Amino acid sequence: MPAINAIAADKFARLVGTPQCPAIVDIRSDAEYAAEPRFIPGALRRALAATPGWAGDFAGRSVVVVGQAGGAPDHGVAAWLRQAGADAEILDGGLRGWAAAGLPLVDASAVPPRDGAGRTLWVTRARPKVDRIACPWLIRRFVDPTALFLFVPAAEVPGVAAQMGATPFDVEGEGVRWTHRGDFCTFDAMVAGFGLGGVAPLARLAPIVRGADTARPDLAPEAAGLLAMSLGLSRLHGDDLAQLDAGMAVYDALYRWCRDATGETHDWASHQPARPRGPA
Repeated sequence: MPAINAIAADKFARLVGTPQCPAIVDIRSDAEYAAEPRFIPGALRRALAATPGWAGDFAGRSVVVVGQAGGAPDHGVAAWLRQAGADAEILDGGLRGWAAAGLPLVDASAVPPRDGAGRTLWVTRARPKVDRIACPWLIRRFVDPTALFLFVPAAEVPGVAAQMGATPFDVEGEGVRWTHRGDFCTFDAMVAGFGLGGVAPLARLAPIVRGADTARPDLAPEAAGLLAMSLGLSRLHGDDLAQLDAGMAVYDALYRWCRDATGETHDWASHQPARPRGPA
């Protein structure tokens, strides 16, 4: 049974990757992080010693504090966050318990450098359709919830990347890591590259995205529907960031379908109220 003000790893795992996930604050030391250079999907690193300086940033939010093993440092930071106005608890067992349970971890070496505020910055071609919405969704839900995205003309992506220190994705070019490889799209590259291939709902979602993005609807029955929604969103929104905001809800719904609802069916009869029985 978890300690007071603690959440069990299996319960917390149901929240990770969803819009309902609390902010995840990883307070491991540099030495602990070097020994295990992976993190819980969506976690933000914060220095334990600097807690008084950053705790107020989470006022009014739900937070889960993740340390090495769920001990005194974790409880201390969670208590400080609560007095700063956050609804904070710790992850029972810390990162060590999470890893022992075989739950997903992101490969920190695959994550681009962060700016002074701890954010990653990405750049891609303007007027997104499938991959260029699916990939930002994946990044914000599983890698960096604070990530920023720049949409620019295709020819300007390399220059913007160099000038702004942004990481290019879903573009052709020498040295671009996050792009199509053979039959696989950029979403596939990110799922594998960040170490998320073992997350079953993402493994189920990947061929849907690939089929929609590469004109292969035969890969998954849902691919044609995703393409239709993606094209519709691109016509509804002239602003790429507004389209991204709308697309987040589409991928949130698809992720939950992949996780929880693939076996559920729907028809008219199944939702009709039972008819009253007549007299015997």
